[in-house]
Amino acid sequence: MGTQEPGEVFGPRMTLFADVLSVGLATAVACLPVVTVPAALSTACAVLRGAGEGQPATAGRYFAVLRRRLRAGDLAAGAAAVLGALLFAADLALAGAGLPGAPVFAVAAGAIGAAALVVGLGACARPESLTDWRTALRESARDSVRDPGGSGLVLLAVATAALCAWMLVPLAFLAPGPLALALTAVHIRRNGMSKS
Repeated sequence: MGTQEPGEVFGPRMTLFADVLSVGLATAVACLPVVTVPAALSTACAVLRGAGEGQPATAGRYFAVLRRRLRAGDLAAGAAAVLGALLFAADLALAGAGLPGAPVFAVAAGAIGAAALVVGLGACARPESLTDWRTALRESARDSVRDPGGSGLVLLAVATAALCAWMLVPLAFLAPGPLALALTAVHIRRNGMSKS
Protein backbone atom coordinates (compact mmCIF):
# COMPACT_ATOMS: atom_id res chain seq x y z
CA MET A 1 0.00 0.00 0.00
CA GLY A 2 1.41 3.39 -0.97
CA THR A 3 2.22 6.14 1.47
CA GLN A 4 0.48 9.46 1.81
CA GLU A 5 1.49 11.97 -0.88
CA PRO A 6 2.51 15.54 0.04
CA GLY A 7 -0.60 17.68 0.29
CA GLU A 8 -2.88 14.65 0.44
CA VAL A 9 -5.40 15.00 3.25
CA PHE A 10 -6.17 11.31 3.56
CA GLY A 11 -4.04 8.24 2.91
CA PRO A 12 -4.51 5.77 0.03
CA ARG A 13 -6.88 3.56 2.01
CA MET A 14 -9.31 6.42 2.53
CA THR A 15 -8.99 7.33 -1.16
CA LEU A 16 -9.94 3.75 -2.10
CA PHE A 17 -12.90 3.94 0.28
CA ALA A 18 -14.07 7.21 -1.29
CA ASP A 19 -13.63 5.76 -4.79
CA VAL A 20 -15.68 2.70 -3.89
CA LEU A 21 -18.44 4.91 -2.48
CA SER A 22 -18.53 7.16 -5.56
CA VAL A 23 -18.60 4.16 -7.91
CA GLY A 24 -21.23 2.57 -5.64
CA LEU A 25 -23.47 5.64 -5.80
CA ALA A 26 -23.06 5.77 -9.59
CA THR A 27 -23.93 2.06 -9.75
CA ALA A 28 -27.00 2.56 -7.57
CA VAL A 29 -28.24 5.32 -9.90
CA ALA A 30 -27.58 3.13 -12.95
CA CYS A 31 -29.49 0.24 -11.29
CA LEU A 32 -32.70 2.25 -10.85
CA PRO A 33 -34.28 1.03 -14.12
CA VAL A 34 -33.82 -2.53 -12.69
CA VAL A 35 -33.10 -4.17 -16.08
CA THR A 36 -29.74 -2.38 -16.07
CA VAL A 37 -28.55 -4.07 -12.85
CA PRO A 38 -26.20 -6.63 -14.52
CA ALA A 39 -24.65 -3.99 -16.79
CA ALA A 40 -24.30 -1.55 -13.88
CA LEU A 41 -22.56 -4.10 -11.63
CA SER A 42 -20.38 -5.33 -14.50
CA THR A 43 -19.28 -1.76 -15.24
CA ALA A 44 -18.53 -1.12 -11.55
CA CYS A 45 -16.36 -4.25 -11.43
CA ALA A 46 -14.53 -3.17 -14.60
CA VAL A 47 -13.86 0.31 -13.19
CA LEU A 48 -12.63 -1.11 -9.86
CA ARG A 49 -10.48 -3.68 -11.69
CA GLY A 50 -8.97 -0.79 -13.66
CA ALA A 51 -8.05 0.96 -10.39
CA GLY A 52 -5.57 -1.85 -9.77
CA GLU A 53 -3.97 -0.96 -13.12
CA GLY A 54 -3.63 2.74 -12.28
CA GLN A 55 -6.85 3.98 -13.94
CA PRO A 56 -9.08 6.33 -11.97
CA ALA A 57 -12.04 4.80 -10.14
CA THR A 58 -14.40 7.75 -10.35
CA ALA A 59 -18.09 8.18 -11.06
CA GLY A 60 -17.16 10.06 -14.25
CA ARG A 61 -15.12 7.13 -15.55
CA TYR A 62 -17.92 4.78 -14.49
CA PHE A 63 -20.53 6.62 -16.56
CA ALA A 64 -18.12 6.89 -19.52
CA VAL A 65 -17.58 3.09 -19.51
CA LEU A 66 -21.30 2.44 -19.02
CA ARG A 67 -22.22 4.72 -21.95
CA ARG A 68 -19.78 2.91 -24.25
CA ARG A 69 -20.96 -0.56 -23.32
CA LEU A 70 -24.77 -0.43 -22.97
CA ARG A 71 -26.27 -2.63 -25.68
CA ALA A 72 -29.25 -4.89 -26.30
CA GLY A 73 -27.44 -7.87 -24.73
CA ASP A 74 -27.11 -5.96 -21.46
CA LEU A 75 -30.84 -5.24 -21.36
CA ALA A 76 -31.59 -8.88 -22.23
CA ALA A 77 -29.34 -10.00 -19.34
CA GLY A 78 -31.20 -7.60 -17.06
CA ALA A 79 -34.59 -8.87 -18.22
CA ALA A 80 -33.46 -12.47 -17.63
CA ALA A 81 -32.27 -11.55 -14.13
CA VAL A 82 -35.60 -9.87 -13.31
CA LEU A 83 -37.58 -12.85 -14.63
CA GLY A 84 -35.38 -15.24 -12.63
CA ALA A 85 -35.92 -13.21 -9.45
CA LEU A 86 -39.69 -13.14 -10.01
CA LEU A 87 -39.77 -16.90 -10.64
CA PHE A 88 -37.73 -17.49 -7.49
CA ALA A 89 -40.11 -15.30 -5.45
CA ALA A 90 -43.13 -17.11 -6.90
CA ASP A 91 -41.58 -20.50 -6.06
CA LEU A 92 -40.95 -19.44 -2.47
CA ALA A 93 -44.50 -18.07 -2.20
CA LEU A 94 -45.86 -21.41 -3.39
CA ALA A 95 -43.66 -23.24 -0.89
CA GLY A 96 -45.00 -20.99 1.87
CA ALA A 97 -48.59 -21.73 0.89
CA GLY A 98 -48.48 -25.05 2.71
CA LEU A 99 -48.39 -27.39 -0.29
CA PRO A 100 -47.31 -31.00 0.36
CA GLY A 101 -43.51 -31.29 0.28
CA ALA A 102 -43.11 -27.53 0.68
CA PRO A 103 -40.16 -27.65 3.13
CA VAL A 104 -38.08 -29.84 0.79
CA PHE A 105 -39.10 -27.72 -2.19
CA ALA A 106 -38.15 -24.51 -0.34
CA VAL A 107 -34.68 -25.88 0.47
CA ALA A 108 -34.17 -27.01 -3.15
CA ALA A 109 -35.40 -23.65 -4.48
CA GLY A 110 -33.11 -21.82 -2.05
CA ALA A 111 -30.08 -23.86 -3.15
CA ILE A 112 -30.86 -23.30 -6.84
CA GLY A 113 -31.44 -19.58 -6.21
CA ALA A 114 -28.14 -19.26 -4.31
CA ALA A 115 -26.26 -21.05 -7.09
CA ALA A 116 -27.85 -18.84 -9.75
CA LEU A 117 -27.00 -15.73 -7.71
CA VAL A 118 -23.35 -16.78 -7.35
CA VAL A 119 -23.01 -17.54 -11.07
CA GLY A 120 -24.80 -14.33 -12.10
CA LEU A 121 -22.79 -12.08 -9.81
CA GLY A 122 -19.58 -13.89 -10.74
CA ALA A 123 -20.38 -13.21 -14.39
CA CYS A 124 -20.70 -9.50 -13.60
CA ALA A 125 -17.16 -9.53 -12.20
CA ARG A 126 -15.65 -11.17 -15.29
CA PRO A 127 -14.13 -8.94 -18.01
CA GLU A 128 -16.05 -10.91 -20.67
CA SER A 129 -19.31 -9.44 -19.34
CA LEU A 130 -18.40 -6.15 -21.00
CA THR A 131 -18.87 -7.75 -24.43
CA ASP A 132 -20.33 -11.27 -24.14
CA TRP A 133 -22.68 -12.35 -21.34
CA ARG A 134 -22.87 -16.00 -22.46
CA THR A 135 -19.12 -16.48 -22.17
CA ALA A 136 -19.09 -14.63 -18.85
CA LEU A 137 -21.85 -16.88 -17.47
CA ARG A 138 -20.18 -20.06 -18.73
CA GLU A 139 -16.81 -19.10 -17.21
CA SER A 140 -18.47 -17.97 -13.99
CA ALA A 141 -20.24 -21.33 -13.65
CA ARG A 142 -16.88 -23.11 -14.09
CA ASP A 143 -15.26 -20.81 -11.53
CA SER A 144 -18.07 -21.43 -9.05
CA VAL A 145 -17.56 -25.20 -9.24
CA ARG A 146 -13.73 -25.00 -9.16
CA ASP A 147 -13.63 -22.50 -6.29
CA PRO A 148 -16.36 -23.18 -3.71
CA GLY A 149 -14.56 -20.87 -1.25
CA GLY A 150 -14.92 -17.97 -3.67
CA SER A 151 -18.59 -18.85 -4.14
CA GLY A 152 -19.00 -18.73 -0.38
CA LEU A 153 -17.33 -15.31 -0.31
CA VAL A 154 -19.79 -14.04 -2.93
CA LEU A 155 -22.74 -15.28 -0.85
CA LEU A 156 -21.20 -13.71 2.26
CA ALA A 157 -20.83 -10.38 0.43
CA VAL A 158 -24.48 -10.50 -0.67
CA ALA A 159 -25.61 -11.41 2.85
CA THR A 160 -23.56 -8.54 4.31
CA ALA A 161 -25.01 -6.05 1.81
CA ALA A 162 -28.54 -7.29 2.53
CA LEU A 163 -28.00 -7.12 6.29
CA CYS A 164 -26.63 -3.57 6.09
CA ALA A 165 -29.59 -2.50 3.94
CA TRP A 166 -32.04 -4.18 6.33
CA MET A 167 -30.48 -2.58 9.42
CA LEU A 168 -30.37 0.92 7.97
CA VAL A 169 -32.41 1.42 4.79
CA PRO A 170 -30.39 4.38 3.42
CA LEU A 171 -27.36 2.05 3.32
CA ALA A 172 -29.13 0.08 0.57
CA PHE A 173 -28.20 2.87 -1.82
CA LEU A 174 -24.51 2.50 -0.87
CA ALA A 175 -24.44 -1.32 -1.08
CA PRO A 176 -23.54 -1.70 -4.79
CA GLY A 177 -20.05 -0.20 -4.32
CA PRO A 178 -18.81 -2.59 -1.62
CA LEU A 179 -20.61 -5.47 -3.37
CA ALA A 180 -18.82 -4.68 -6.65
CA LEU A 181 -15.53 -4.40 -4.75
CA ALA A 182 -16.13 -7.81 -3.15
CA LEU A 183 -17.01 -9.38 -6.53
CA THR A 184 -13.90 -7.88 -8.09
CA ALA A 185 -11.71 -9.11 -5.22
CA VAL A 186 -13.10 -12.65 -5.53
CA HIS A 187 -12.46 -12.59 -9.29
CA ILE A 188 -8.87 -11.38 -8.77
CA ARG A 189 -8.41 -14.03 -6.08
CA ARG A 190 -9.61 -16.74 -8.47
CA ASN A 191 -7.23 -15.51 -11.18
CA GLY A 192 -4.35 -15.60 -8.70
CA MET A 193 -5.25 -19.16 -7.68
CA SER A 194 -5.45 -20.35 -11.30
CA LYS A 195 -2.02 -18.90 -12.13
CA SER A 196 -0.29 -20.53 -9.14
